Amino acid sequence: MEKSRRREKLAVSLLFGLLLPCCLAQTTPSNTATRTPTRTPTPSPSPQTERLRVRLSGYPRKHNEGRVELFYKGEWGTICDDDFAIANANVLCRQLGFVEATGWTHSAKYGKGQGKIWLDNVQCNGGERSIDSCKSRGWGNSDCTHDEDAGVVCKDERIPGFVESNVIDAQVDEKQIEEVRLRPVVTTARKKLPITEGVVEVKYKDGWAQICDLRWTIKNTHVVCGMLGFPHERKVNKNFYKRLTKRAAEKVSRPKVNVSAGGRQTPKAKANSKTKQSSPGKRLYLERQKNHFHVHSVACAGTEIHLAACPLQFSKPNATSSCEGGMPAVVSCMPGPLFIQNKGLKKKPKISNNVRLKGGAKLGEGRVEVLKGNEWGTVCDDRWSLQSASVVCRELGFGSAKEALTGARMGQGIGPIYMNEVKCVGQERSIWNCPFKNITSEDCQHVEDAAVRCNVPYMGVEHSIRLAGGRTRYEGRLEVLSLDSNGTLSWGLICGETWNTREAMVACRQLGLGYANQGVQIRIVGGRTTYEGRVEVQVGSKWGTVCSAGWTTKEAMVVCRQLGLGYSMHAITETWYWDSSNVTEMIMSGVKCTGNEMSLSQCQHHKTVSCQKAAAKFAAGVICSDTASDLVLNASLVQQTVYIEDRPLHMLYCAAEEDCLSKTAAQANWPYGHRRLLRFSSQIHNIGRADFKPKAGRHSWVWHACHGHYHSMDIFTHYDLLSGNGTKVAEGHKASFCLEDTDCQEGVSKRYECANFGNQGITVGCWDLYRHDIDCQWIDITDVKPGNYILQIVINPNYEVAESDFTNNCMKCNCKYDGHRIWLHNCHIGDAFSEEAERRFEKYPGQLNNQIPSINQQ
Repeated sequence: MEKSRRREKLAVSLLFGLLLPCCLAQTTPSNTATRTPTRTPTPSPSPQTERLRVRLSGYPRKHNEGRVELFYKGEWGTICDDDFAIANANVLCRQLGFVEATGWTHSAKYGKGQGKIWLDNVQCNGGERSIDSCKSRGWGNSDCTHDEDAGVVCKDERIPGFVESNVIDAQVDEKQIEEVRLRPVVTTARKKLPITEGVVEVKYKDGWAQICDLRWTIKNTHVVCGMLGFPHERKVNKNFYKRLTKRAAEKVSRPKVNVSAGGRQTPKAKANSKTKQSSPGKRLYLERQKNHFHVHSVACAGTEIHLAACPLQFSKPNATSSCEGGMPAVVSCMPGPLFIQNKGLKKKPKISNNVRLKGGAKLGEGRVEVLKGNEWGTVCDDRWSLQSASVVCRELGFGSAKEALTGARMGQGIGPIYMNEVKCVGQERSIWNCPFKNITSEDCQHVEDAAVRCNVPYMGVEHSIRLAGGRTRYEGRLEVLSLDSNGTLSWGLICGETWNTREAMVACRQLGLGYANQGVQIRIVGGRTTYEGRVEVQVGSKWGTVCSAGWTTKEAMVVCRQLGLGYSMHAITETWYWDSSNVTEMIMSGVKCTGNEMSLSQCQHHKTVSCQKAAAKFAAGVICSDTASDLVLNASLVQQTVYIEDRPLHMLYCAAEEDCLSKTAAQANWPYGHRRLLRFSSQIHNIGRADFKPKAGRHSWVWHACHGHYHSMDIFTHYDLLSGNGTKVAEGHKASFCLEDTDCQEGVSKRYECANFGNQGITVGCWDLYRHDIDCQWIDITDVKPGNYILQIVINPNYEVAESDFTNNCMKCNCKYDGHRIWLHNCHIGDAFSEEAERRFEKYPGQLNNQIPSINQQ
């Protein structure tokens, strides 16, 4: 019974975390005042009423495997491998957010843990929700040593919608402070979002209560502002609020009354004197008189993540005056640049330009990357804490950290790892001001990249509008919550006479339901899960399908993004194998997106439906996923390996068949003569959270007899030489001769190998190397004149395979060609050069690369 009650509390807590963006996510559920006096004995001990935290540790390992550690009584500990079985591993993997276990390990394969061995002789049947529901010897009762620490290997497939594991969140007692908000007193402030100034209120029982401002300090304000998504605090005009309170008190103590002819106050006048208390100041005073002060005093140090982590003194229930001589605490916060509504501010806050977040699906979350010199690098998660994460959040214009994430939960970075064991106090202006250790190759790998989720201000008003009467939560009659003249909140309708797409777009965005298309909604139906299905859009009151002609990953990415389902794994052009019991007619065709849109309504499409294959089985569909791959080119390797070769035509027949030479090659005197080739190696890393796999299945790969291999992708990379104004002067392309794991980070196993018609792809944490000496790994520059150019390499240029970040698929280098030799400088990932880089390049300080080699040298 208590276990069921505990799960209900957890569900309520999670629901609050989803509905209230300004609150801390994923804190422990509070206990109610009434509890069952005794617990019915069960085969397994329960560690606590809060959610049991589990993590994977050890080295070497991948993100889905490792030594199992449990957090109990404020301390991390391990599990002994006695009686351990695959059923135990399945339970643990599901707790970590993976669909199932593929194996388990014994004898401390991932290294010996430290501290307690919490559980021993664990025996699960495989269906338990948590490892603490399985039979065991009890918490802390073990005869093992850390030489017997158990580990698990989970299937690298996430449970859709699962809250991430490897999360460090605020461990606070929410029985004291459940929720915090700012209530603006000034009327004009109520209409502006975000709310930056007001009375601090805490959730108390079924309502809200204030905090007494006696001994209130700027440090308390700093903590409150951080919780609400603001990086800094401002000084409050306290005299204004004192005058407001005093004025209200005077009016209440000397009420204006109506006098009858006999000199008596009429009953009606008495009623009016009691009810006409409508000004903000009067309400503020009356609330103080009604003893709504739940917290008498707060003494934060300023580094806390949650107000409940500060020393608190609560008001006594029967006290007649819980804030004598004081008033409700009022704070004023400074929003970050992304959330400032007053565009006329003379002094605008700045954010750091040497720290950034990458790989996050939402604003204010991502892998922490820092800039050193001209190269971005990551931060190791050793000793990563909420204080360090909060410093990052605040310097980027957000509030304090909701969560500090470890184990590369926002994907693995590439390049250097600059910081290890970052130890911020929480008051630093930048993570660079915190003590940290420099990295050696033995210290950290990218599987330990740190990430954050920051508190962001509440900008929407999704609770003031709702959809009613629809068949799903994505459709319905729009109703708004408004305040009438009597101060009563009630729901009402909106006249639809001038209602159009723009208004619908605002409403859908406000409700957090994506974007409206032509004043309507979008949905996916017929799939086996909520993450896949046939795409349908609504026009008027009519739902219909989308023509799949020209339907690509770019369009599918927009659909998944619009529905909040992450990334597109596949763009489906034939959906006959999904449920077709309620297939609608086709009402949209010619959809063409760039891939960056937030809604299909922002993409091009036909005004009238024109689809050659209008049958239901050719409707467009998608398969979405919470994770995606992310390819990045090793820019420094290109610069190190580039050279020019004059290659005889008789050695280029296969390359000509694959169209790897410039058009003028067809007019050459074959097999005599040569072509001048700009050659280099390319090493392509997958730093995402899912393997990069070709869109086409093995049955459709094309065999190329000349080179003796299969092409799984027609074009895997584009190689271009551009003039200063961006015009192509020479170009090349590379089919995926063979996508495989050439090598991987330590502890990551290869999965893809082309030999014997094997599977093609690039595993997370691995890379594929195309050496400079293989065919088509070049640009034909035979017709290029000496001069200054830009070398550009684009991976996955046609968006054939979905990635979490397409902005890092492009590499550019400044290039100087004198007709015989080549210089490369400032090779970097991104789309634009800095002015500083351009000025430096004008002086040609670049390194001289190889001279023209002879054929015998190749």
